[in-house]
Amino acid sequence: MSSKNKLRVLVVGCGNMGASHAMSFHTHEGFEICGLVSTGESKEKLNQDLGGQYDLFSDYMEALASTKPDAVCISTYPDTHEAYSIAALEAGCHVFLEKPIADSLAGAERVAEVVRKTGKKLVVGYILRHHPSWIKFIDIAKELGKPLVMRMNLNQQSHGYMWDVHRNLMKSLSPIVDCGVHYIDVMCQMTRSKPIRVAAIGARLTDDIPAGNYNYGQLQIHFEDGSVGWYEAGWGPMISQTAYFVKDVFGPKGSVSIVAKDAGGEGKSDSVESHTKTESLRVHKSNIDAQNEFTQEDEWINLLDEPDHQGLCDREQAYFYDAITQNWDLTDHVADAVNSLKIAFACDESVKTGKMIELN
Repeated sequence: MSSKNKLRVLVVGCGNMGASHAMSFHTHEGFEICGLVSTGESKEKLNQDLGGQYDLFSDYMEALASTKPDAVCISTYPDTHEAYSIAALEAGCHVFLEKPIADSLAGAERVAEVVRKTGKKLVVGYILRHHPSWIKFIDIAKELGKPLVMRMNLNQQSHGYMWDVHRNLMKSLSPIVDCGVHYIDVMCQMTRSKPIRVAAIGARLTDDIPAGNYNYGQLQIHFEDGSVGWYEAGWGPMISQTAYFVKDVFGPKGSVSIVAKDAGGEGKSDSVESHTKTESLRVHKSNIDAQNEFTQEDEWINLLDEPDHQGLCDREQAYFYDAITQNWDLTDHVADAVNSLKIAFACDESVKTGKMIELN
């Protein structure tokens, strides 16, 4: 802990997520930003938005050595995650790392091993784990009996700046890996059952991305308890906005669905703000009478007072602070992040080989 009992944090990556996390650190009374790092001009704009008071760096390793932070927040592209987080951990820093942990399963396992060796805290940016209505969505799903059928997607008709972001992401990862780890993690929380096999399909809809990659994918997961789930994600200016926002689960006892009429509406598919919105949950019970008619009306749970995207980032960094200062055991948290990435990469392998992949 540094002077004034504040944790000094180095913010690496100053784009969409990095800027949101920096704002959280800026307003959290337990943190103190000791530097902003980016290779481009985003750090200057972010610093201006935060009052122009922070030191700026273009080189991460130089910033790490110079500032000697207590913690590092990494919101850069996935191909840097492994090296950046290991460097921070080995320098004695706690790490907040945007998902995914790394751009390979072996890389993620190396990061997890360094966490074990150093004893430092690693929090991975699974933002939906901090969303009260997503927590409620998962809790209701657990009450629907087994097996579960889980249907989710997040297709993004990206254009302008967001298409630049997505093209850069696809230099290392497909949409069903980068975006899919969130929803795979949700499915694993709902079933708490072992995934046993996956199958996936994908399509390359533009020459504007690297050869061998694809900007649309759909995955299917089979769980040991008989549960099944699918998730689809597409990025690009050609993607349809119809039914881009599906979050739906059903089991023997009924179903629960996220109904987001505003966030799921026209022109919202590439809005980061809309991706975490739920607005309301529709809960359906399958009970029927002697005439096979339903005995209960569907229940609507109104969630219009949910936190916005910045509010969720604030909750993530409050969790990070408490994990450090209260010495929480994050073993399961890290293991879940590695596991969801393992499943996502198996799905990626299925797309590229055309085969169903067995998980061990």
